[in-house]
Amino acid sequence: MNHEEIQRFSPHLPEPGPVRGRILAVANQKGGVGKTTTTINLATALAACGKRVLVVDLDPQGNASTGLGIREERRSHNIYSVIVGDRPLDDSVLESRVPGMFVAPSNVDLSGAELELIDLPEREHRLRRALEQSELRYDYILIDCPPALGLLTLNALVAADAVLVPLQAEFYALEGLSHLIRTIKRIKRALNPALEIQGIVLTMYDRRNNLCDQVAQDVRAHMGDAVYDTVIPRNVRVSEAPSHGKPVLIYDMNCAGSQAYIRLAREILRREQTSGPVPALAS
Repeated sequence: MNHEEIQRFSPHLPEPGPVRGRILAVANQKGGVGKTTTTINLATALAACGKRVLVVDLDPQGNASTGLGIREERRSHNIYSVIVGDRPLDDSVLESRVPGMFVAPSNVDLSGAELELIDLPEREHRLRRALEQSELRYDYILIDCPPALGLLTLNALVAADAVLVPLQAEFYALEGLSHLIRTIKRIKRALNPALEIQGIVLTMYDRRNNLCDQVAQDVRAHMGDAVYDTVIPRNVRVSEAPSHGKPVLIYDMNCAGSQAYIRLAREILRREQTSGPVPALAS
């Protein structure tokens, strides 16, 4: 999908009005499971479906910003200045190359935020407050979380309506997932009663690998309908796209990875139409 093909799906700028769209935290405490890749490509697919989407890059590595082509010199007003410096979120929002999709970028400044947040008032609610005070409207806000369950991820989970969990089909997948679900339950009880698991997406899936199949069966047996039907395959084009500063849907729309993210976006939109708490958080 090139720029012209995406252009027709969405207006150029977000509209004024309340920010309160659907807020999804893309989270897993384990690194390398496809959180950032899922965030930027799902956001692109949602924008291609006509949704106005904001990507909040909450990872100090800034990989979502880089993967969306936001150069370092454009990140002087970033998410660090929002949650630590109380700068309005709207001041940090930049247009991406995908019409209808916008980015609140991150840079290395955010690496010190965990320590700085400790002594700040309402430290767990600062991102939520920034989103509530925004004057721009989005249909979806996707928060790319860091690979740790610290104060940055906590801010994302307090701000979110639901959690989307990318899960690599590997041996320790269920163990890490159980830890994350316990954390989400604690946040639901103490800080964000409305928090749900929106869904779990299996990533880096290799159908030639028997272990992948076994892990997928185990995850579906334990988590049931919480697991999306769509799986994201291992795909060279998905791996190449970030080095070009492009979502894979722009880099190569026809590759297996792009098609998987389009299917995932459709599945999420269908699920949103009949959304309800996932049984994994019932207790």
